[in-house]
Amino acid sequence: QVQLVESGGGLVQAGGSLRLTCASSGITDSTYIMAWFRQAPGKEREFVAAIKWTGDFTNYANFVKGRFTISRDNAKNTVYLQMNSLKPEDTAVYYCAAGRTWLFTTARNYDYWGQGTQVTVSS
Repeated sequence: QVQLVESGGGLVQAGGSLRLTCASSGITDSTYIMAWFRQAPGKEREFVAAIKWTGDFTNYANFVKGRFTISRDNAKNTVYLQMNSLKPEDTAVYYCAAGRTWLFTTARNYDYWGQGTQVTVSS
């Protein structure tokens, strides 16, 4: 049974930084894709970034390129999302997801989800 637990959200001023953490358990297959999605009030859940469990593949949504970095620590079964130069429009609940899919920008293709962590960026 795969379990994902996010942490690290909070309130930050525009231009600030946060690092989100996704602690996982039960992932034993190196073909898993780990991803971060976000959902703002009244909007659909959108793809933010993805990384293959082996770490040899990453992908980002255009709106976070150059600002966010996804990484993983396999020894700790943890995936991170370092978020720099935050903007008010980055305000959302951020979710960690895991799945065996190459259609990694589509939320429905993921099998497992965390409970989410709130990120609020004030102007």
